[in-house]
Amino acid sequence: MNHLYQMLWKWLLIAIISIGFAAPHAYADQPQEALTIPEWSIMWGDPPGGLEGVSKAPADEWIHVKNGKSSPDSPEAVNTTWIRFKLPSPIPQDYGIYIEGIHTQDLWVYIGDRLVRESKYNFPYDAQRTLFPISSEDGGKTVYLKMETSMYRLGIHSEIKLDNYVALTRSFVLQDLQDIILGSAFILMAIIMLIGSLFLKKVQLTSWINISVLNLAMGIIFITYSPFIYANFTRYGAVSSALFDISLAIFLPALTYYFEKIFDDGKNRLIRGFRKFQVLYSIFLILFMFINLINSYTFNKTYFFFSVTILGLVMVFQFILIIGLSVKLVLKGNKEAVIFSVGFALLALMSTLDLIYFYASSQQYQFSLWKWGVVGFIIALIVILGRRFAINQEHMINYSKELEFYNHQLQLSEKMEIISALAASVAHEVRNPLQVTRGFLQLVAARTDDKNKEYMGIAIEELDRASVIITDFLTFAKPQLDELVDLNVFKEISEIEGIIVPLATLHGGRITVSIPNDLHIRGNASKLKQVLINIIKNSIEAFQVDGQIHIWAYEKQGEVYIHIKDNGEGIEPAQLVKLGEPYYSTKTKGTGLGLMITFRIIEAMQGQIKFQSQRYIGTEVIICFPSISAK
Repeated sequence: MNHLYQMLWKWLLIAIISIGFAAPHAYADQPQEALTIPEWSIMWGDPPGGLEGVSKAPADEWIHVKNGKSSPDSPEAVNTTWIRFKLPSPIPQDYGIYIEGIHTQDLWVYIGDRLVRESKYNFPYDAQRTLFPISSEDGGKTVYLKMETSMYRLGIHSEIKLDNYVALTRSFVLQDLQDIILGSAFILMAIIMLIGSLFLKKVQLTSWINISVLNLAMGIIFITYSPFIYANFTRYGAVSSALFDISLAIFLPALTYYFEKIFDDGKNRLIRGFRKFQVLYSIFLILFMFINLINSYTFNKTYFFFSVTILGLVMVFQFILIIGLSVKLVLKGNKEAVIFSVGFALLALMSTLDLIYFYASSQQYQFSLWKWGVVGFIIALIVILGRRFAINQEHMINYSKELEFYNHQLQLSEKMEIISALAASVAHEVRNPLQVTRGFLQLVAARTDDKNKEYMGIAIEELDRASVIITDFLTFAKPQLDELVDLNVFKEISEIEGIIVPLATLHGGRITVSIPNDLHIRGNASKLKQVLINIIKNSIEAFQVDGQIHIWAYEKQGEVYIHIKDNGEGIEPAQLVKLGEPYYSTKTKGTGLGLMITFRIIEAMQGQIKFQSQRYIGTEVIICFPSISAK
């Protein structure tokens, strides 16, 4: 229970100091002369007699180091060192000492012969920092630091700061606060994304869970990498160290897998083989870590070699491989690869600099630059995932529209087949009685008086009109395109100008034609003319004031396009989609057969027809046929 209270107190202290981060320094009411420690000394090994033996050690055993410089490299097989420095005199009230960078597992701090701080890490982690208060009575005394480790690094690699204790406490807490905040944000993001994955479809699930795992692993890495956790929650240091190693072992192959699924989909043998190697190596490291943990870190040096030295080289190769493939995809114009490359280049650059500094400093350097690279990279991954979701959503909308269109076409086709069969049957059955009736009426008209002849003529005209309608039914049911020939579009339209131009003039409008003479299609001349006359006649009937029809044609990508555009009344969007449906017409007395026949003829000639219209602005009809070469 006491440990729980201590933990809550420490987190409360973090919160209080964080809130006061931007506040003015309470101790800065009166300027004070800055106190410094110009240099310190280091002695390798542990002489007999403990602190008394150290204080009596010959002066030539001490190596003097200027404050702010790092310790010299430790000799082979040395796991203990002593550091000393003298405090200035006098020292104001409420002062303290803060050493940010210490490489050791066990640390004892003495002021004179008084032990003021003791910190022991019984787990493989050697990045420490220490903060302790000093009183005015400590002025002129010597401070001793004893360090012991079972790892490679030993000594100080930062400045020994002497300042107001409140200011140093703020620095001590806030030094790693950003890591804890970023790590917590990544973990929270991962949890939210994992919960959200319950509502995703299978096609999106893999990428979503993958980036959730990346966020979760990176959040744990951020938090467990911070020396603040180990300095203030030493009891859980072994757990934090294990979580860091496990998270890193998961993050690296997960990153390769993300790249493989997003950009390569398992096609590249090199990256697929490297990802499998990473998975096996990560499993090996995790098993080795547990074996080392169970055996009280007996194999720590070997484990350090595989988990730091070798893994660092594997990471460098991974960065080079992914950067190379990203550049290759960028050159191919992959936009997502550009986003990924920018984010990953930032991560790789920062991580590579960290590794270079690490090896250049004989593994004394504390990694720090990679954090900013990770933030940029995770943002890039989220942007890519968001872009993928947007593209998938757009595809789904397009698929829905296409499905609706094809469903509409299927229903229309089924209606057409039923109506065609019915129309053909009825037309054949009705045409014969009509012809017989017409013949008898002609015979009777020849033997009757003039008044009855007039009535007989009207009856014969009505029978002829009924016959035309029946012919339209038969044409709709089965367009007669047995005679297919090569047609010159310019010639065919020129032949109907004598019919349509006077008709347009009669309705107070005019027609302009712009057709090149080298456009050729295959079809039936009379049926093509029937289609064009029917469409142009509809445009003429839609004339308003100063009616105009413009007809033009051209060839594009193996297709001949014929445009017929008017400035008539236009058609409402709701009516536009129904054009060509059985017996639908926008005219008051129309039957809809004309456009039905037009659609059927164009379809039989392997063409397509499209309408574009705006109310009171006009309508444009676009007809498209396969183009053929002129003989």
